Amino acid sequence: MTVHVTGLGTYLPEPTMTAEEIADRSGIPEAVVREKMGVRRKHVCPPDADHLSEMCVAAAREALDDAGIGADTLDMVRYHGSEYKDHVVWNAAAAVAEEIGAAGAGATESYALCAGFPVALREARALLAAEPATERVLLVAASREEDLVDYDDGDTSFMFNFGSGATAAVLEADGGDRALASVRESASLTDGSFARDVIVPAGGSARPASHETVETGAHSLRVPDHESMKERLAEESLPNFRSVATDALDRSGYGIGEIDFAAITHMKRSFHEYLCSEFGLADDQHRYLDDYGHVQSCDQVLALTECRDERDDGDVVLCLAAGTGYTWAASVLKWTA
Repeated sequence: MTVHVTGLGTYLPEPTMTAEEIADRSGIPEAVVREKMGVRRKHVCPPDADHLSEMCVAAAREALDDAGIGADTLDMVRYHGSEYKDHVVWNAAAAVAEEIGAAGAGATESYALCAGFPVALREARALLAAEPATERVLLVAASREEDLVDYDDGDTSFMFNFGSGATAAVLEADGGDRALASVRESASLTDGSFARDVIVPAGGSARPASHETVETGAHSLRVPDHESMKERLAEESLPNFRSVATDALDRSGYGIGEIDFAAITHMKRSFHEYLCSEFGLADDQHRYLDDYGHVQSCDQVLALTECRDERDDGDVVLCLAAGTGYTWAASVLKWTA
């Protein structure tokens, strides 16, 4: 069975935060924010609007329109975005399915943090292959983790690029002449030694919310041992990115040199450029998301949407991501539009 991507959708909140504003909030020079962190601007959510489910609904409707299908034809809605949602312990996928009118569709969630999209592609492809009655799956994701960033905490400065938004993708068991791309193989690996390196200390069962946790700022993202994480991650990132990319491509019948486009998680500019150089990518074979920042597991669809009109039939597209925890993941698409 060939599984196709038949529709893509995005939603970005209207307010933005510029490099200058990030610099003012954090005390980091604007040039560093713009050039090193790689953020010219990013979209951010107002406190009382653009909640995660609302952004997902907007992106989902655009993806369904792009695919030319109705929500009532969906068999499954799968959410793979941020765990920071409208409510704690809550199925956002079910709310999205209800709001868009996906009557009768299953609604489930999957978390791989910022590595979510390649993992979600793999899971959706497997679901469509395993369940003959399942023919159409909607993948939705959103993030407003920018709410959890403390710009006064220098140890979390690598998260100052966090932006907000939502994306959606329609996958079908047979997209026919509506297909944008076919979904090929995937690969992932996790190093659990990073599991507690990035956390929100309070709000879970280990440390329930209290007046003390609120007063001490324990509901923001923290890095307990910044130097240790930075040192260990520097040793593992490139080999692990290369490993999952090579495995996904090899399983799909391709090599590193056959990549036509790579949709990559937003990261500091120098490492993005280094990674692209290692993969032999020219300037038109990737997108650096410096007008979005890092929008968790939405980055790959944002990059694909930016470049979709430039893709040729038969292009090999690598979706490459990494997320705290720490998971590296890759999935391959073959463009068919």
